[in-house]
Amino acid sequence: MVPKFEEFFHPCLKCLSDGNTYTQEMLRKYIIDYFHLSDSDVNTLIKSGKKTQVADRVSWTVSYFLQAGLIDAPKRGYYTINKTGLSFLAEHKNGFNKGDLLQIPSFSTFATPKTKEDKNLTQKDLNPSVQEESTPTDLIADAHRQINETLAKDLLSKIMESSPEFFERLVVELLVKMGYGGSFEDAAKVTQYTHDNGIDGVIKEDKLGFDTIYLQAKRWSANIGSVEIQKFIGALNFKHASKGVFITTSKFSDKVKKSVESIGGLKIILIDGEQLCKYMIEYNLGVTVRQTYEIKQLDNDYFTEE
Repeated sequence: MVPKFEEFFHPCLKCLSDGNTYTQEMLRKYIIDYFHLSDSDVNTLIKSGKKTQVADRVSWTVSYFLQAGLIDAPKRGYYTINKTGLSFLAEHKNGFNKGDLLQIPSFSTFATPKTKEDKNLTQKDLNPSVQEESTPTDLIADAHRQINETLAKDLLSKIMESSPEFFERLVVELLVKMGYGGSFEDAAKVTQYTHDNGIDGVIKEDKLGFDTIYLQAKRWSANIGSVEIQKFIGALNFKHASKGVFITTSKFSDKVKKSVESIGGLKIILIDGEQLCKYMIEYNLGVTVRQTYEIKQLDNDYFTEE
């Protein structure tokens, strides 16, 4: 397991204390050896999947040290400890955390949220242990997840208040946004809900209509059991179909999930209420963007002189 974010602080500053100049890559290698990290640990990604946890935590550690005035950057991408850093390390031989860094005025100014929005973004529902193991990147990802979880619950409530016909139209719109069926008009033409032998409708797999996907849509509060799935499987076999999607606002039992996995010759995708709302958020159906935060990074190419 990759150590918590604040556990990177002491070994990184200790590494720099030999007076040599280090790059972030060199610090990463030091950290990997220091904590005896496995290949799995080294390759563990942050929640966004854009960077490894080790790289992200080393990067933020270096940023914190720069803001605290503990290290200098003699040239782009290279770092060395200064007298302030050596004195700080001598005072904290057994380790230190963010609270210790906050005693440094320059870092306190940097780390203290400036606005109400910043406070909500970085501190809402976050206890000290979470902040200890999380970089600012992690905290933003957690806040984003919490917002989406709340939004998903609101979406599901709205869907349950709507009519069955609205839910049927919603399902078609979502599948079209996901790339199935061409335009909504094309999809709507082939998705006439006849409830024919357990089939609620059909939609083309792609814009050219090479294959057909059969749909079952249940705006239910009760969980979907084996009986409903068996009806759907029987209907697919009757249609000589190979692909089906069962969408519900409720959940599928574990027995149902396992039974679908073991079916030969049929590919059935189960989408429960939670996953349905996640797709709606991802493909901007029934939601609007309230606020956008841009996370930017240094453009090293801009500063490259030929």
